[in-house]
Amino acid sequence: MSEPLGEPAPTAAPSYGPAAAMTGGKALVRALAVHGTRTAFGIPGTHNLEIYRHLDRYGIAHVTPRHEQGAGYAADAYARVSGRAGVAITTTGPALLNIAAAVGQAHSDSVPLLVVSPGMPLRHPRLPTGLLHEMRGQSEAMRGVAAFSHRVSSVEEIGAAVARAFVLFDTERPRPAHIEIPLDLLEAAEPVGQTQLRPPSVPRAPHSAMIDQAVQALRAARRPVLVLGGGARRAAAYCLALAEELSAPVVTTANGKGIVAETHPLSIGVSLHSPSVQRWLADRDVVLAVGTELAESDLWSTGPPVLNGTLIRVDLDPAQMYAGLQADIPLVADARLALEALLAGCRERDDHTVSLPEHDVPEHDVPEHGASERAGAARVDAVRLRGLRGAETAGRDARWVPYLHAVRSVLDADAVITSDSAQCCYYGALPHLPVGPEGRYLHPTGFGTLGYALPAAVGAKTAAPGRQVVALSGDGGLQFSVQELATAVRLRLPLPVVVFDNGGYGEIRDEMAARGDTPVAVDLTPVDLSALARAYGGRGERAETPAALADALTRALAVSVPTVITVPEETVR
Repeated sequence: MSEPLGEPAPTAAPSYGPAAAMTGGKALVRALAVHGTRTAFGIPGTHNLEIYRHLDRYGIAHVTPRHEQGAGYAADAYARVSGRAGVAITTTGPALLNIAAAVGQAHSDSVPLLVVSPGMPLRHPRLPTGLLHEMRGQSEAMRGVAAFSHRVSSVEEIGAAVARAFVLFDTERPRPAHIEIPLDLLEAAEPVGQTQLRPPSVPRAPHSAMIDQAVQALRAARRPVLVLGGGARRAAAYCLALAEELSAPVVTTANGKGIVAETHPLSIGVSLHSPSVQRWLADRDVVLAVGTELAESDLWSTGPPVLNGTLIRVDLDPAQMYAGLQADIPLVADARLALEALLAGCRERDDHTVSLPEHDVPEHDVPEHGASERAGAARVDAVRLRGLRGAETAGRDARWVPYLHAVRSVLDADAVITSDSAQCCYYGALPHLPVGPEGRYLHPTGFGTLGYALPAAVGAKTAAPGRQVVALSGDGGLQFSVQELATAVRLRLPLPVVVFDNGGYGEIRDEMAARGDTPVAVDLTPVDLSALARAYGGRGERAETPAALADALTRALAVSVPTVITVPEETVR
Protein backbone atom coordinates (compact mmCIF):
# COMPACT_ATOMS: atom_id res chain seq x y z
CA MET A 1 0.00 0.00 0.00
CA SER A 2 2.92 2.27 0.61
CA GLU A 3 6.62 2.45 -0.01
CA PRO A 4 9.69 3.26 2.05
CA LEU A 5 10.44 6.85 2.81
CA GLY A 6 13.79 6.75 1.09
CA GLU A 7 15.26 8.80 3.94
CA PRO A 8 19.03 8.58 3.46
CA ALA A 9 20.98 6.83 6.15
CA PRO A 10 23.40 9.10 8.01
CA THR A 11 26.77 9.13 6.29
CA ALA A 12 28.62 9.09 9.57
CA ALA A 13 27.66 8.76 13.20
CA PRO A 14 28.51 11.61 15.56
CA SER A 15 31.59 10.75 17.57
CA TYR A 16 30.82 9.86 21.16
CA GLY A 17 34.21 8.36 21.94
CA PRO A 18 35.12 4.76 22.74
CA ALA A 19 32.87 2.30 24.48
CA ALA A 20 31.70 3.83 27.73
CA ALA A 21 29.03 3.18 30.29
CA MET A 22 25.72 4.88 29.62
CA THR A 23 22.16 4.33 30.74
CA GLY A 24 19.52 2.76 28.57
CA GLY A 25 17.70 6.07 28.38
CA LYS A 26 20.76 7.83 27.02
CA ALA A 27 21.53 5.00 24.60
CA LEU A 28 17.98 5.20 23.24
CA VAL A 29 18.01 8.96 22.72
CA ARG A 30 21.46 8.81 21.13
CA ALA A 31 20.28 6.14 18.69
CA LEU A 32 17.19 8.14 17.77
CA ALA A 33 19.29 11.26 17.14
CA VAL A 34 21.80 9.39 14.98
CA HIS A 35 18.92 8.10 12.85
CA GLY A 36 17.69 11.62 12.19
CA THR A 37 14.98 12.09 14.82
CA ARG A 38 14.50 15.79 15.52
CA THR A 39 11.05 15.79 17.13
CA ALA A 40 9.30 13.36 19.47
CA PHE A 41 5.74 13.33 20.80
CA GLY A 42 4.78 11.95 24.17
CA ILE A 43 4.02 12.35 27.85
CA PRO A 44 6.59 11.87 30.61
CA GLY A 45 5.79 9.43 33.38
CA THR A 46 7.42 7.88 36.41
CA HIS A 47 9.10 5.10 34.44
CA ASN A 48 10.41 7.02 31.38
CA LEU A 49 12.12 10.02 32.98
CA GLU A 50 15.58 8.78 32.03
CA ILE A 51 14.58 9.12 28.37
CA TYR A 52 13.41 12.69 28.85
CA ARG A 53 16.62 13.63 30.66
CA HIS A 54 18.63 13.32 27.43
CA LEU A 55 16.32 14.70 24.71
CA ASP A 56 17.60 18.25 24.82
CA ARG A 57 21.27 17.26 24.80
CA TYR A 58 20.79 15.31 21.58
CA GLY A 59 18.79 18.04 19.86
CA ILE A 60 15.39 16.34 19.94
CA ALA A 61 12.49 18.73 20.40
CA HIS A 62 9.47 17.46 22.27
CA VAL A 63 5.74 18.05 21.88
CA THR A 64 3.51 17.15 24.83
CA PRO A 65 -0.06 16.27 23.83
CA ARG A 66 -2.71 15.81 26.46
CA HIS A 67 -3.25 12.11 25.79
CA GLU A 68 -1.04 9.33 24.43
CA GLN A 69 -3.51 8.61 21.65
CA GLY A 70 -3.05 12.23 20.59
CA ALA A 71 0.72 11.70 20.67
CA GLY A 72 0.33 8.76 18.31
CA TYR A 73 -1.90 10.59 15.83
CA ALA A 74 0.37 13.64 15.90
CA ALA A 75 3.46 11.51 15.23
CA ASP A 76 1.57 9.71 12.44
CA ALA A 77 0.72 12.99 10.69
CA TYR A 78 4.24 14.30 11.29
CA ALA A 79 5.55 11.28 9.38
CA ARG A 80 3.09 11.64 6.51
CA VAL A 81 3.90 15.32 5.99
CA SER A 82 7.64 15.39 6.75
CA GLY A 83 8.72 12.18 5.05
CA ARG A 84 10.55 11.17 8.25
CA ALA A 85 9.54 8.58 10.79
CA GLY A 86 7.27 9.78 13.56
CA VAL A 87 8.51 9.01 17.08
CA ALA A 88 6.30 8.76 20.17
CA ILE A 89 7.37 8.14 23.77
CA THR A 90 5.05 6.63 26.36
CA THR A 91 5.44 5.22 29.83
CA THR A 92 4.37 1.75 30.90
CA GLY A 93 0.98 0.07 31.08
CA PRO A 94 -2.04 2.31 30.50
CA ALA A 95 -0.01 4.90 28.58
CA LEU A 96 1.14 2.30 26.06
CA LEU A 97 -2.38 0.93 25.69
CA ASN A 98 -3.63 4.49 25.18
CA ILE A 99 -1.45 4.82 22.08
CA ALA A 100 -2.38 1.41 20.70
CA ALA A 101 -5.30 2.78 18.65
CA ALA A 102 -2.97 5.21 16.92
CA VAL A 103 -0.49 2.41 16.23
CA GLY A 104 -3.30 0.38 14.67
CA GLN A 105 -4.19 3.31 12.44
CA ALA A 106 -0.57 3.73 11.35
CA HIS A 107 -0.39 0.02 10.54
CA SER A 108 -3.54 0.24 8.42
CA ASP A 109 -2.25 3.25 6.48
CA SER A 110 1.41 2.13 6.16
CA VAL A 111 2.86 4.96 8.23
CA PRO A 112 6.38 4.75 9.74
CA LEU A 113 5.70 5.31 13.43
CA LEU A 114 8.13 4.30 16.17
CA VAL A 115 6.76 3.98 19.70
CA VAL A 116 9.26 3.56 22.53
CA SER A 117 8.29 2.70 26.07
CA PRO A 118 9.64 1.24 29.29
CA GLY A 119 8.56 -2.25 30.27
CA MET A 120 8.60 -4.40 33.36
CA PRO A 121 12.11 -5.13 34.73
CA LEU A 122 14.26 -7.81 33.10
CA ARG A 123 13.68 -10.36 35.85
CA HIS A 124 10.13 -9.38 36.68
CA PRO A 125 8.26 -12.51 37.79
CA ARG A 126 5.39 -13.83 35.71
CA LEU A 127 3.12 -13.74 38.73
CA PRO A 128 1.78 -10.26 39.49
CA THR A 129 3.58 -8.28 42.16
CA GLY A 130 1.60 -5.05 42.23
CA LEU A 131 4.32 -2.98 40.55
CA LEU A 132 3.11 0.37 39.23
CA HIS A 133 1.56 0.06 35.73
CA GLU A 134 2.12 -3.69 35.81
CA MET A 135 0.53 -5.69 32.99
CA ARG A 136 1.06 -9.24 31.83
CA GLY A 137 2.59 -8.54 28.45
CA GLN A 138 3.14 -5.15 26.85
CA SER A 139 4.97 -6.59 23.84
CA GLU A 140 2.25 -9.17 23.29
CA ALA A 141 -0.34 -6.39 23.21
CA MET A 142 1.65 -4.26 20.77
CA ARG A 143 2.35 -7.16 18.41
CA GLY A 144 -1.36 -7.15 17.66
CA VAL A 145 -1.20 -3.66 16.10
CA ALA A 146 2.46 -3.06 15.14
CA ALA A 147 4.76 -4.70 12.60
CA PHE A 148 6.90 -5.84 15.50
CA SER A 149 7.53 -5.25 19.21
CA HIS A 150 11.17 -5.62 20.25
CA ARG A 151 11.90 -6.04 23.97
CA VAL A 152 15.61 -5.51 24.52
CA SER A 153 17.65 -7.44 27.05
CA SER A 154 20.68 -5.15 27.39
CA VAL A 155 21.62 -1.51 26.96
CA GLU A 156 23.90 -2.51 24.06
CA GLU A 157 20.91 -4.02 22.21
CA ILE A 158 18.97 -0.73 22.19
CA GLY A 159 20.93 0.66 19.24
CA ALA A 160 20.27 -2.50 17.22
CA ALA A 161 16.56 -2.32 17.99
CA VAL A 162 16.34 1.29 16.79
CA ALA A 163 18.30 0.42 13.65
CA ARG A 164 15.91 -2.49 13.03
CA ALA A 165 12.93 -0.10 13.07
CA PHE A 166 14.53 2.29 10.60
CA VAL A 167 15.50 -0.58 8.30
CA LEU A 168 11.81 -1.51 8.23
CA PHE A 169 10.85 2.07 7.39
CA ASP A 170 13.45 2.29 4.61
CA THR A 171 13.28 -1.07 2.88
CA GLU A 172 9.86 -2.63 3.51
CA ARG A 173 6.28 -1.51 3.56
CA PRO A 174 6.59 1.10 6.34
CA ARG A 175 4.51 0.19 9.34
CA PRO A 176 4.71 1.04 13.04
CA ALA A 177 7.21 -0.56 15.38
CA HIS A 178 7.47 -0.71 19.17
CA ILE A 179 10.63 -0.89 21.25
CA GLU A 180 10.30 -1.87 24.91
CA ILE A 181 13.15 -1.19 27.31
CA PRO A 182 12.88 -2.83 30.74
CA LEU A 183 12.70 -0.01 33.23
CA ASP A 184 15.73 -1.24 35.15
CA LEU A 185 17.79 -1.02 31.90
CA LEU A 186 16.69 2.57 31.37
CA GLU A 187 18.46 3.56 34.57
CA ALA A 188 21.31 1.02 34.44
CA ALA A 189 24.71 2.11 33.10
CA GLU A 190 26.38 -0.49 30.88
CA PRO A 191 29.29 -0.31 28.42
CA VAL A 192 28.03 0.71 24.97
CA GLY A 193 30.01 1.24 21.76
CA GLN A 194 29.13 3.41 18.78
CA THR A 195 25.46 3.51 17.86
CA GLN A 196 24.57 0.92 15.26
CA LEU A 197 23.35 2.59 12.08
CA ARG A 198 20.87 1.04 9.73
CA PRO A 199 22.77 -0.10 6.63
CA PRO A 200 22.50 1.98 3.46
CA SER A 201 19.63 0.75 1.31
CA VAL A 202 18.65 1.12 -2.30
CA PRO A 203 15.04 1.10 -3.52
CA ARG A 204 13.85 -2.25 -4.81
CA ALA A 205 13.97 -2.23 -8.60
CA PRO A 206 11.31 -4.03 -10.67
CA HIS A 207 12.09 -7.26 -12.50
CA SER A 208 12.91 -6.41 -16.12
CA ALA A 209 10.85 -9.28 -17.55
CA MET A 210 7.79 -8.13 -15.61
CA ILE A 211 8.33 -4.57 -16.82
CA ASP A 212 8.45 -5.82 -20.41
CA GLN A 213 5.16 -7.67 -19.94
CA ALA A 214 3.53 -4.65 -18.34
CA VAL A 215 4.75 -2.28 -21.07
CA GLN A 216 3.45 -4.62 -23.74
CA ALA A 217 0.03 -4.74 -22.07
CA LEU A 218 -0.13 -0.97 -21.57
CA ARG A 219 0.94 -0.13 -25.11
CA ALA A 220 -1.70 -2.51 -26.50
CA ALA A 221 -4.45 -1.22 -24.19
CA ARG A 222 -7.40 0.61 -25.70
CA ARG A 223 -9.10 1.40 -22.39
CA PRO A 224 -6.39 1.69 -19.69
CA VAL A 225 -6.88 3.18 -16.23
CA LEU A 226 -4.56 4.03 -13.32
CA VAL A 227 -5.72 3.24 -9.77
CA LEU A 228 -3.45 5.00 -7.27
CA GLY A 229 -3.12 4.31 -3.55
CA GLY A 230 -0.89 5.79 -0.88
CA GLY A 231 2.09 3.78 -2.09
CA ALA A 232 2.19 5.83 -5.30
CA ARG A 233 2.76 9.17 -3.57
CA ARG A 234 6.51 9.41 -4.07
CA ALA A 235 5.99 8.58 -7.74
CA ALA A 236 3.46 11.37 -8.30
CA ALA A 237 5.21 12.96 -11.28
CA TYR A 238 5.57 9.61 -13.04
CA CYS A 239 1.91 8.75 -12.39
CA LEU A 240 0.83 11.96 -14.09
CA ALA A 241 3.24 11.53 -16.99
CA LEU A 242 2.14 7.93 -17.57
CA ALA A 243 -1.53 8.86 -17.41
CA GLU A 244 -0.90 11.54 -20.04
CA GLU A 245 1.17 9.17 -22.17
CA LEU A 246 -1.55 6.50 -22.13
CA SER A 247 -4.52 8.88 -22.11
CA ALA A 248 -5.65 6.91 -19.06
CA PRO A 249 -8.12 8.25 -16.51
CA VAL A 250 -6.93 8.19 -12.88
CA VAL A 251 -8.90 6.93 -9.87
CA THR A 252 -7.47 7.13 -6.35
CA THR A 253 -8.10 5.67 -2.94
CA ALA A 254 -8.44 7.89 0.13
CA ASN A 255 -4.71 7.52 0.83
CA GLY A 256 -3.93 8.32 -2.81
CA LYS A 257 -5.98 11.50 -2.80
CA GLY A 258 -4.23 14.31 -4.66
CA ILE A 259 -1.33 12.28 -6.10
CA VAL A 260 -2.62 13.51 -9.45
CA ALA A 261 -4.30 16.89 -9.15
CA GLU A 262 -8.03 16.34 -8.79
CA THR A 263 -8.66 19.27 -11.13
CA HIS A 264 -6.74 17.52 -13.92
CA PRO A 265 -8.93 16.53 -16.92
CA LEU A 266 -8.03 12.84 -16.48
CA SER A 267 -8.73 12.72 -12.74
CA ILE A 268 -11.83 11.00 -11.39
CA GLY A 269 -10.62 11.60 -7.83
CA VAL A 270 -11.48 9.46 -4.83
CA SER A 271 -14.14 7.38 -6.55
CA LEU A 272 -13.49 3.68 -6.00
CA HIS A 273 -16.59 3.58 -3.79
CA SER A 274 -18.83 4.73 -6.65
CA PRO A 275 -20.95 1.94 -8.23
CA SER A 276 -20.73 3.73 -11.59
CA VAL A 277 -16.94 3.85 -11.38
CA GLN A 278 -16.75 0.21 -10.30
CA ARG A 279 -18.87 -0.85 -13.31
CA TRP A 280 -16.66 1.26 -15.55
CA LEU A 281 -13.51 -0.34 -14.11
CA ALA A 282 -14.87 -3.76 -14.96
CA ASP A 283 -14.87 -2.72 -18.63
CA ARG A 284 -11.24 -1.50 -18.70
CA ASP A 285 -8.90 -3.78 -20.65
CA VAL A 286 -5.84 -2.90 -18.51
CA VAL A 287 -5.86 -1.69 -14.89
CA LEU A 288 -2.58 -0.43 -13.46
CA ALA A 289 -2.95 -0.42 -9.65
CA VAL A 290 -0.10 1.27 -7.79
CA GLY A 291 0.38 1.03 -4.02
CA THR A 292 -3.18 0.07 -3.14
CA GLU A 293 -4.81 -2.91 -1.45
CA LEU A 294 -8.05 -2.62 -3.46
CA ALA A 295 -9.70 -3.54 -0.17
CA GLU A 296 -13.03 -2.94 1.54
CA SER A 297 -11.79 0.33 3.03
CA ASP A 298 -11.05 1.55 -0.52
CA LEU A 299 -14.25 0.24 -2.11
CA TRP A 300 -16.66 0.78 0.81
CA SER A 301 -18.06 -2.66 0.01
CA THR A 302 -17.11 -6.24 0.80
CA GLY A 303 -15.25 -8.40 -1.66
CA PRO A 304 -12.75 -7.37 -4.32
CA PRO A 305 -13.86 -5.35 -7.35
CA VAL A 306 -14.81 -7.08 -10.57
CA LEU A 307 -12.04 -6.50 -13.11
CA ASN A 308 -12.29 -8.22 -16.47
CA GLY A 309 -9.10 -6.76 -17.93
CA THR A 310 -5.43 -7.36 -17.21
CA LEU A 311 -4.45 -6.30 -13.71
CA ILE A 312 -0.92 -4.92 -13.28
CA ARG A 313 -0.07 -4.37 -9.61
CA VAL A 314 2.86 -2.28 -8.39
CA ASP A 315 3.61 -2.67 -4.69
CA LEU A 316 6.58 -2.96 -2.38
CA ASP A 317 4.75 -5.65 -0.40
CA PRO A 318 4.87 -9.03 -2.20
CA ALA A 319 1.77 -10.19 -0.30
CA GLN A 320 -0.32 -7.58 -2.12
CA MET A 321 0.13 -9.47 -5.39
CA TYR A 322 -2.15 -12.19 -4.04
CA ALA A 323 -4.32 -10.32 -1.54
CA GLY A 324 -7.87 -9.75 -2.73
CA LEU A 325 -7.26 -9.61 -6.46
CA GLN A 326 -4.33 -11.60 -7.77
CA ALA A 327 -2.09 -9.66 -10.13
CA ASP A 328 -1.86 -10.83 -13.73
CA ILE A 329 1.45 -8.97 -13.97
CA PRO A 330 3.10 -8.48 -10.54
CA LEU A 331 5.67 -5.72 -10.11
CA VAL A 332 7.15 -6.00 -6.63
CA ALA A 333 9.18 -2.83 -6.50
CA ASP A 334 9.56 0.74 -5.35
CA ALA A 335 6.75 2.61 -7.09
CA ARG A 336 9.00 5.37 -8.35
CA LEU A 337 11.39 2.96 -10.06
CA ALA A 338 8.55 0.88 -11.48
CA LEU A 339 6.65 3.87 -12.87
CA GLU A 340 9.84 5.34 -14.31
CA ALA A 341 10.54 2.09 -16.16
CA LEU A 342 6.94 1.80 -17.39
CA LEU A 343 6.95 5.37 -18.66
CA ALA A 344 10.24 4.86 -20.50
CA GLY A 345 8.95 1.65 -22.07
CA CYS A 346 5.68 3.19 -23.16
CA ARG A 347 7.55 6.07 -24.77
CA GLU A 348 9.71 3.56 -26.66
CA ARG A 349 12.94 5.21 -25.57
CA ASP A 350 16.28 3.52 -25.90
CA ASP A 351 17.38 5.19 -22.70
CA HIS A 352 15.12 3.99 -19.89
CA THR A 353 16.14 6.82 -17.57
CA VAL A 354 13.51 9.50 -17.19
CA SER A 355 14.35 12.50 -15.03
CA LEU A 356 11.35 14.26 -13.58
CA PRO A 357 10.85 16.56 -10.62
CA GLU A 358 8.87 15.30 -7.66
CA HIS A 359 5.55 16.86 -8.60
CA ASP A 360 5.81 18.86 -11.82
CA VAL A 361 6.08 17.29 -15.25
CA PRO A 362 7.64 19.71 -17.75
CA GLU A 363 5.43 20.32 -20.74
CA HIS A 364 8.13 19.27 -23.21
CA ASP A 365 8.38 15.87 -21.48
CA VAL A 366 4.67 15.09 -21.83
CA PRO A 367 3.42 14.43 -25.37
CA GLU A 368 0.38 16.50 -26.26
CA HIS A 369 -2.55 14.18 -26.84
CA GLY A 370 -5.27 16.80 -26.73
CA ALA A 371 -6.10 16.30 -30.40
CA SER A 372 -6.06 12.53 -30.33
CA GLU A 373 -9.30 10.62 -30.34
CA ARG A 374 -8.36 8.42 -27.39
CA ALA A 375 -7.22 11.35 -25.29
CA GLY A 376 -10.46 13.16 -25.96
CA ALA A 377 -12.48 10.07 -25.11
CA ALA A 378 -10.55 9.62 -21.85
CA ARG A 379 -11.27 13.19 -20.79
CA VAL A 380 -14.93 12.79 -21.68
CA ASP A 381 -14.99 9.57 -19.63
CA ALA A 382 -13.50 11.36 -16.62
CA VAL A 383 -16.02 14.20 -16.80
CA ARG A 384 -18.91 11.75 -17.23
CA LEU A 385 -17.80 9.60 -14.31
CA ARG A 386 -17.34 12.56 -12.00
CA GLY A 387 -20.89 13.56 -12.88
CA LEU A 388 -22.26 10.06 -12.32
CA ARG A 389 -20.46 9.78 -8.99
CA GLY A 390 -21.95 13.07 -7.86
CA ALA A 391 -25.43 12.14 -9.06
CA GLU A 392 -25.38 8.82 -7.20
CA THR A 393 -25.06 10.51 -3.83
CA ALA A 394 -26.29 14.04 -4.47
CA GLY A 395 -29.05 13.69 -1.90
CA ARG A 396 -26.51 12.82 0.74
CA ASP A 397 -23.33 14.70 -0.25
CA ALA A 398 -24.55 17.94 -1.79
CA ARG A 399 -25.19 19.55 1.59
CA TRP A 400 -21.45 19.71 2.31
CA VAL A 401 -20.21 20.73 -1.14
CA PRO A 402 -20.74 24.54 -0.87
CA TYR A 403 -18.96 24.59 2.49
CA LEU A 404 -16.06 22.54 1.12
CA HIS A 405 -15.79 24.92 -1.84
CA ALA A 406 -15.55 27.74 0.70
CA VAL A 407 -12.71 25.93 2.48
CA ARG A 408 -10.89 25.35 -0.79
CA SER A 409 -11.28 29.00 -1.82
CA VAL A 410 -9.38 30.18 1.26
CA LEU A 411 -6.56 27.64 1.40
CA ASP A 412 -3.23 27.69 -0.41
CA ALA A 413 -2.52 24.95 -2.93
CA ASP A 414 0.01 23.33 -0.55
CA ALA A 415 -2.24 23.37 2.50
CA VAL A 416 -2.52 20.24 4.66
CA ILE A 417 -6.04 19.11 5.53
CA THR A 418 -6.54 16.55 8.28
CA SER A 419 -9.69 14.52 8.42
CA ASP A 420 -11.72 12.44 10.84
CA SER A 421 -14.00 9.43 10.47
CA ALA A 422 -16.94 11.77 10.03
CA GLN A 423 -19.63 11.99 7.37
CA CYS A 424 -18.50 15.48 6.36
CA CYS A 425 -15.07 13.99 5.63
CA TYR A 426 -15.59 10.62 3.94
CA TYR A 427 -18.83 11.55 2.13
CA GLY A 428 -17.97 15.22 1.75
CA ALA A 429 -14.30 16.15 1.57
CA LEU A 430 -12.78 12.94 0.19
CA PRO A 431 -14.69 13.04 -3.11
CA HIS A 432 -15.59 16.74 -3.27
CA LEU A 433 -12.68 18.84 -1.91
CA PRO A 434 -10.01 18.90 -4.65
CA VAL A 435 -6.35 18.47 -3.67
CA GLY A 436 -3.20 18.43 -5.77
CA PRO A 437 0.22 16.82 -5.27
CA GLU A 438 1.62 19.95 -3.65
CA GLY A 439 -0.98 19.68 -0.87
CA ARG A 440 -1.96 16.80 1.42
CA TYR A 441 -5.15 15.29 2.73
CA LEU A 442 -4.64 13.02 5.75
CA HIS A 443 -7.46 10.59 6.49
CA PRO A 444 -7.64 7.64 8.92
CA THR A 445 -8.43 4.95 6.36
CA GLY A 446 -8.91 1.26 7.06
CA PHE A 447 -8.71 1.17 10.85
CA GLY A 448 -11.13 4.09 10.82
CA THR A 449 -10.35 5.62 14.18
CA LEU A 450 -12.25 8.56 15.61
CA GLY A 451 -10.46 11.61 16.99
CA TYR A 452 -7.65 11.67 14.41
CA ALA A 453 -8.11 15.11 12.84
CA LEU A 454 -7.16 17.51 15.65
CA PRO A 455 -3.98 15.82 16.98
CA ALA A 456 -2.97 14.98 13.41
CA ALA A 457 -3.23 18.68 12.58
CA VAL A 458 -0.87 19.43 15.49
CA GLY A 459 1.61 16.91 14.11
CA ALA A 460 1.27 18.22 10.55
CA LYS A 461 1.83 21.82 11.66
CA THR A 462 4.87 20.72 13.68
CA ALA A 463 6.29 19.08 10.56
CA ALA A 464 5.46 21.99 8.24
CA PRO A 465 5.14 25.21 10.25
CA GLY A 466 5.16 27.34 7.10
CA ARG A 467 2.13 25.65 5.53
CA GLN A 468 -1.54 26.18 6.29
CA VAL A 469 -3.08 23.28 8.22
CA VAL A 470 -6.83 22.82 8.74
CA ALA A 471 -8.65 20.04 10.61
CA LEU A 472 -12.08 18.80 9.49
CA SER A 473 -14.19 16.85 11.97
CA GLY A 474 -17.62 16.06 13.29
CA ASP A 475 -18.78 16.83 16.80
CA GLY A 476 -18.64 13.17 17.87
CA GLY A 477 -15.11 12.55 16.61
CA LEU A 478 -13.76 15.85 17.89
CA GLN A 479 -14.70 14.96 21.45
CA PHE A 480 -12.46 11.89 21.34
CA SER A 481 -9.43 14.19 21.33
CA VAL A 482 -10.71 17.73 21.98
CA GLN A 483 -8.16 18.10 24.78
CA GLU A 484 -5.47 18.58 22.13
CA LEU A 485 -6.76 22.14 21.72
CA ALA A 486 -4.62 22.78 24.81
CA THR A 487 -1.58 21.45 22.93
CA ALA A 488 -2.26 23.75 19.99
CA VAL A 489 -2.69 26.71 22.34
CA ARG A 490 0.59 25.97 24.08
CA LEU A 491 2.37 25.73 20.72
CA ARG A 492 0.64 28.94 19.50
CA LEU A 493 -0.58 27.27 16.32
CA PRO A 494 -2.84 29.14 13.86
CA LEU A 495 -5.02 26.07 13.51
CA PRO A 496 -8.61 26.20 12.26
CA VAL A 497 -10.74 23.22 13.32
CA VAL A 498 -13.92 23.06 11.22
CA VAL A 499 -16.59 20.97 12.95
CA PHE A 500 -19.81 19.92 11.26
CA ASP A 501 -22.09 19.42 14.25
CA ASN A 502 -24.93 16.94 13.71
CA GLY A 503 -25.58 16.37 17.41
CA GLY A 504 -23.95 12.97 17.77
CA TYR A 505 -22.84 9.96 15.76
CA GLY A 506 -24.61 10.73 12.50
CA GLU A 507 -23.35 7.77 10.50
CA ILE A 508 -24.44 5.21 13.09
CA ARG A 509 -27.75 7.04 13.51
CA ASP A 510 -28.36 6.72 9.75
CA GLU A 511 -27.33 3.05 9.72
CA MET A 512 -29.76 2.28 12.53
CA ALA A 513 -32.55 4.04 10.68
CA ALA A 514 -31.70 2.18 7.46
CA ARG A 515 -32.13 -1.12 9.34
CA GLY A 516 -35.52 -0.03 10.57
CA ASP A 517 -34.21 0.28 14.13
CA THR A 518 -35.00 3.07 16.53
CA PRO A 519 -31.77 5.06 16.92
CA VAL A 520 -30.28 4.57 20.36
CA ALA A 521 -27.14 5.93 22.04
CA VAL A 522 -26.25 8.12 19.07
CA ASP A 523 -27.64 11.52 20.09
CA LEU A 524 -25.21 13.47 22.24
CA THR A 525 -25.92 16.24 24.69
CA PRO A 526 -25.25 19.53 22.87
CA VAL A 527 -21.88 21.13 23.61
CA ASP A 528 -21.01 24.76 23.03
CA LEU A 529 -17.82 24.01 21.13
CA SER A 530 -16.97 27.70 20.74
CA ALA A 531 -17.06 28.17 24.51
CA LEU A 532 -15.03 25.00 24.98
CA ALA A 533 -12.36 26.32 22.60
CA ARG A 534 -12.20 29.59 24.54
CA ALA A 535 -11.90 27.65 27.81
CA TYR A 536 -8.73 26.06 26.46
CA GLY A 537 -7.36 29.48 25.47
CA GLY A 538 -8.34 29.33 21.81
CA ARG A 539 -11.10 30.95 19.78
CA GLY A 540 -14.56 29.83 18.76
CA GLU A 541 -16.90 30.88 15.96
CA ARG A 542 -20.08 29.66 14.30
CA ALA A 543 -20.54 29.63 10.53
CA GLU A 544 -24.06 29.09 9.25
CA THR A 545 -23.33 29.79 5.57
CA PRO A 546 -20.45 28.96 3.21
CA ALA A 547 -19.52 32.64 3.02
CA ALA A 548 -19.41 32.86 6.82
CA LEU A 549 -17.19 29.77 6.90
CA ALA A 550 -14.76 31.32 4.41
CA ASP A 551 -14.57 34.50 6.49
CA ALA A 552 -14.10 32.59 9.76
CA LEU A 553 -11.41 30.42 8.19
CA THR A 554 -9.54 33.47 6.94
CA ARG A 555 -9.54 34.97 10.44
CA ALA A 556 -8.50 31.68 12.02
CA LEU A 557 -5.44 31.38 9.80
CA ALA A 558 -4.27 34.84 10.87
CA VAL A 559 -4.13 34.29 14.64
CA SER A 560 -1.66 32.26 16.69
CA VAL A 561 -4.17 30.07 18.52
CA PRO A 562 -6.54 27.30 17.39
CA THR A 563 -10.05 28.30 16.35
CA VAL A 564 -12.99 25.91 16.47
CA ILE A 565 -15.46 26.87 13.73
CA THR A 566 -18.79 25.15 14.29
CA VAL A 567 -21.03 24.55 11.28
CA PRO A 568 -24.47 23.48 12.58
CA GLU A 569 -25.78 20.65 10.41
CA GLU A 570 -29.32 22.04 10.48
CA THR A 571 -28.01 24.97 8.42
CA VAL A 572 -26.20 22.60 6.04
CA ARG A 573 -29.14 20.40 5.09
